[in-house]
Amino acid sequence: MARNILIVAGDGIGPEVMGEVERVIAWFNENRGFEAVVENELVGGCCYDAHGVAVTDETVEKAKAADVVMLGAVGGPKWDDVPFAVRPEAGLLRLRKDLGLFANLRPAICFPALAEASSLKTELVQGLDIMIVRELTGGVYFGEPKGIDDLPNGERRGYDMQVYDTHEIQRIGRVAFDLARKRDNRVMSVEKRNVMQSGLFWYQEMVKLGAEEFPDVKLEHMLADNCGMQLVKNPKQFDVIVTDNLFGDMLSDVAAMLTGSLGMLPSASLGAKDENGKACAMYEPVHGSAPDIAGQGLANPIATVLSFAMALRYSFDLGADADLLEAAVADVLAAGYRTGDIMQPGMKQVGTVEMGDAILTALTKRTS
Repeated sequence: MARNILIVAGDGIGPEVMGEVERVIAWFNENRGFEAVVENELVGGCCYDAHGVAVTDETVEKAKAADVVMLGAVGGPKWDDVPFAVRPEAGLLRLRKDLGLFANLRPAICFPALAEASSLKTELVQGLDIMIVRELTGGVYFGEPKGIDDLPNGERRGYDMQVYDTHEIQRIGRVAFDLARKRDNRVMSVEKRNVMQSGLFWYQEMVKLGAEEFPDVKLEHMLADNCGMQLVKNPKQFDVIVTDNLFGDMLSDVAAMLTGSLGMLPSASLGAKDENGKACAMYEPVHGSAPDIAGQGLANPIATVLSFAMALRYSFDLGADADLLEAAVADVLAAGYRTGDIMQPGMKQVGTVEMGDAILTALTKRTS
């Protein structure tokens, strides 16, 4: 039975890095019996240019029907002045919301060959393996009311609502606890309970969930600002971090730079399973659209390739194939291939397509 993959490459470097993923998918079709059918659609600024919206209703329906969605990146200065409701990022937010993608998994793993590329000392990041679980469809990004109002006194007021219900915290908590059981059995729940009622509520619900359903998993708590500091001071103290939408957005970017480059880090956004056992899922690199290097063949495709490895693992239950692809990436890095963002003295600098070539060669070597 064919697997259906919807690719929405988006803007900037999105089409370039996603092109390498399409080559990897083709390799798995030919060499591993993957049997995937790929379809391409628009999202973000390119969709606004073509249709006047950041994502069309038709694309959303195709995304719901697909086994997985692979997204490149959205946005760029070209669309800075478009109406807020149709800005490129609105397409990404709508896909997350309409597909019910409440759980965002963002691993921060330091490949041995890149330990010296981190901004931190090598000994702090060597062997680093953190999983950040971010709640993705609630909190301040989606809470109502929100807006910018003109006040009678001539001033203006901007506001957003941070709000969570019990079920939203419980379901993201269960994802984090389940992942911890397959790792080092430790969860760090992060909020700001000292100054935010929503943070106190998050803390209370996590304590209750851990005690009632996951007593075997060690649960600890940390304030979000301290977590940011600890990620820089002693990152290997963490196993699984679970947090809300806003803090997850910030902390995962901090963790990303521990590994040397945003161009290295994948992510998965997962929904709940329906009555037939199907769950919507979208996979994307952590990095943005990088318009400054778009179209020049310089972008690092590794984060997008590793996002496909996450799809193999979490959506298609093909752990061995995911391991194979991740090992091929590690082989390429160990052989000294580097795009500009991770370039080190004595290494071989390559472009987007050359890095894709090297990964495909490594896959073939490992299976021949």
